[in-house]
Amino acid sequence: MKRNKNSRPLSALNRREAIRRALLGVGGLWLADHLSFRVWAATPGVRAQAVIQLWMWGGPPHLDTFDPKPEAGNDYCGPFKNPIETNVPGIRICELLPLLAKQADKYSIIRSMTHGNNGHETAAYIVQTGRMPGGRLVYPCIGAIDSLLRGYDAGYKGLIPPYIVMTDPIGRFSPNGFLNERYQPFVTGGNPAQTPFAVEGIIAPGITDQHQRDRRELLHQLNTLGHVMPNDAELTAANQAEQQAYDMILGDGAKVFDLSQEKPEVRDRYGRTKFGQSCLAARRLVEHGVPFVTINSPGWDTHKENFQAMRRMLPDLDKGMSALLQDLSDRGLFDRTIVWWGGEFGRTPKIQWEEPWNGGRGHWGQCFSAVVAGGGFKGGQVVGASDDKGEQVARRPVYPVDLLGSIYELLVIDGQTKLPNPYGVDTRVMPTPDENVKSGGLLKEIMPG
Repeated sequence: MKRNKNSRPLSALNRREAIRRALLGVGGLWLADHLSFRVWAATPGVRAQAVIQLWMWGGPPHLDTFDPKPEAGNDYCGPFKNPIETNVPGIRICELLPLLAKQADKYSIIRSMTHGNNGHETAAYIVQTGRMPGGRLVYPCIGAIDSLLRGYDAGYKGLIPPYIVMTDPIGRFSPNGFLNERYQPFVTGGNPAQTPFAVEGIIAPGITDQHQRDRRELLHQLNTLGHVMPNDAELTAANQAEQQAYDMILGDGAKVFDLSQEKPEVRDRYGRTKFGQSCLAARRLVEHGVPFVTINSPGWDTHKENFQAMRRMLPDLDKGMSALLQDLSDRGLFDRTIVWWGGEFGRTPKIQWEEPWNGGRGHWGQCFSAVVAGGGFKGGQVVGASDDKGEQVARRPVYPVDLLGSIYELLVIDGQTKLPNPYGVDTRVMPTPDENVKSGGLLKEIMPG
């Protein structure tokens, strides 16, 4: 048999290329690699089974959201001078979050997050991995580790990948770190507030479902290899991948992303915005067994005109997040779903009134806020405190590794589990003592005893 310059049989090469090109026509190589799975089953005794991460990319201002400081004066609180009481006595939040104020019994606010880093990418890396940047290894973020340990390696076989990011990537760092590409998130693209929600690889703009069916029929007509080699293992695997790819495009997989199946009043409650409808899509995903969903909400890097931006963005946050918490509760999903709100850092407590900032806030990693709910986290509590101007941690510092470690514990992920890496280094889910990562301890005050 003739061989090419790489010494591979030409017939085998052509066969694989034919399979590859066929799969490209029904959703791409990603579908061939990822769609041969079934939905994972709930494990008895597991407190949390899913995570919805509300990632405020750019850094949300803690003083303008969950740690208001009206007593600090105009140079700190700006026009937001009237924080509102929540349904938990003693807890106040920004006046632009009235719906969330009615649900404070469902979530706990961490007001003493800290890591001291003011760079977007480096701070995001710290918050997502619990490690400091600059070492030999680039560690995977929590979503990728979850995809490894509770997804593929735990027998997850759902049509939809176990780690979803809506709708844009969460930063310029690689979420899977030293793990292989299999543990990258599936980034949906598109806008769930539009109809249809054009999820990349599932819905192609300008191509109807009937057109997709016609393509499939043509593919079958051209599949002469399948007729002459009906018992070929590679072709059989490709046919299975094709079937599952079309299930994703035209079947149950696509239906999960089809928000038109929801009642109009439900969609209205979430808000007909990109963020609000992303929250609704996240609820549908965890309802269908997807273990980890991140909503990447950009626009929080408010160096200029912070308060104009907050007047636009906070009502969307209020509507989407409050509807998500209530919907999870109403559907019996709350106790098994962790909701985690936050960003890479906070914003400078002292407002920059001067030109060109015009009331902007800069980066602030010294002290910021995060919110956790569901999945075993207790609600109606505040962890830690900032000082009277929101500049430094006054009580109970919480480092990213503490928050991540608490989430891992609720997910029943052993922090000492070894992670595979190509360098042969002993790497674990949680930092070991010799890594010298600062920690204030797990969030035991808001976790089950």
